[in-house]
Amino acid sequence: MFRADSLYQAVLNTQNMEQLQNFGLLVYYLSQGVGVTLGVTVIALSTGMVFGTILGIMRVYGGPVLGGFAATYSMVIRGIPVIVVLFILFFVIAQFINLSPFLAGAIALGIASSAYQSEIFRGAIMAVPPGQMMAARAIGMSRLKAISFVILPQAFRLAIPPWSNEAAIVLKDSSLVYVLGVPEILRRAQYVSARTHEPFIAFAAAALLYFVLTFLTNRGLDVLERRYRLQM
Repeated sequence: MFRADSLYQAVLNTQNMEQLQNFGLLVYYLSQGVGVTLGVTVIALSTGMVFGTILGIMRVYGGPVLGGFAATYSMVIRGIPVIVVLFILFFVIAQFINLSPFLAGAIALGIASSAYQSEIFRGAIMAVPPGQMMAARAIGMSRLKAISFVILPQAFRLAIPPWSNEAAIVLKDSSLVYVLGVPEILRRAQYVSARTHEPFIAFAAAALLYFVLTFLTNRGLDVLERRYRLQM
């Protein structure tokens, strides 16, 4: 009986080791899509930040025309699902402009993110004390220079906490580009699921990678926020 129990336990241990090895290989295969996921995320966040900053400035300093345009853009884009923006860019606009699935997906996410980032930067700009602008104009700076060299540096630092949430959202939304065939983490998990018929393991490994990436992104931005925090 003792030998039988020992043999059974040995078989279980061997099976467990094989499962762990297979899971490790699966994570390694999916991790090869991390670079694609991060590439999409960086391009999307950068695009969203550029346009979001411009739109935020227009909301605060653009007057009724430019401010109204920025507000309308933000309202419309935020009211459309991100995947619909992605489909419009890839299946409609990309017919006239040569865009790869990777670039189309990243730009589409950037357009969607710009609407949310515009609200973040609008709030941050408005949080800068009005006296900062008055003091800059009093020493002879033009309005544009005052915005560029006085208001925005402070607004960017104030925007780090809400912007970190947007960064995490865009990182997770980068999984949407799998519908265009971009071989990022989720697309690779779908390949594994289709071939092994074990969707739980494949998508659990993908979820683990997304969690690690999101956790590291948030912790890194927390450090940045503490370092550059403004004492208002």
